[in-house]
Amino acid sequence: MDVRPATDDEVAFFHTNGWVRLPRLLDPAGAAVLRERALARIGERSRVHATLVDQAFGQSRDVAADDPLFGELSAALAPNAVRLLHGVASVRLQVTNLLVKEPGEHGATEFHQDFPWMPMDRSAMLTIWLALVDVPADMGSLRFYSGSHRHGLLGRSFTRAGDDQLTQHPWLKELETSPPLDLRAGDATVHHALTVHGAPANRRDSPRLSFTATYFDADALYTGMPYGQTDGLGLAVNQPFDHPRFPCL
Repeated sequence: MDVRPATDDEVAFFHTNGWVRLPRLLDPAGAAVLRERALARIGERSRVHATLVDQAFGQSRDVAADDPLFGELSAALAPNAVRLLHGVASVRLQVTNLLVKEPGEHGATEFHQDFPWMPMDRSAMLTIWLALVDVPADMGSLRFYSGSHRHGLLGRSFTRAGDDQLTQHPWLKELETSPPLDLRAGDATVHHALTVHGAPANRRDSPRLSFTATYFDADALYTGMPYGQTDGLGLAVNQPFDHPRFPCL
């Protein structure tokens, strides 16, 4: 899978802002192949909208575990995760996902941080969000509060209607927001797990489709905090995530 390395300028931008756009991270031909596989899989997803997350987008989790091509892509993206996470020698894959935001079915993604849910003892974690179709800004590309990752853990949101990070922390509006981003298939954005981010509803007439891969510091220790992905795996508290669900890449 032909994935380019992040440049020094892109790494510096990420460290300063907590997010970065990586144009043509994957060549368009590769994105087209993945798109066809993603469409077949995402069509089988559940359409139950029981949670606020379900109302914001549909998902098909752990695609890399089931599809060798997405597994290859996850491994190819890992060196960029190491490069972007400051002071990290290697990473583990936390989860892969196909995300779809259907016009008329899904609404806005409320502003939130990813890390407040996680059972890791350190926040060195990021998500690579790869567009599999052209995603103009009004289709629902992500928006970020630049520098919000430097303000630490801001608490859980996306749990109660109208209770997003901006409601809890109005001072976030003092930070600069990223511009509306028009992405082409194969372009990506990357955000730190402490970066406050969200997305508007899809105002186009076709689905927004993306692949995401989340990576975390391979030296992170398990805290034992309840979390659906780790409950029942037999992980030892205060020990690394040595389990096939979290391959070291």
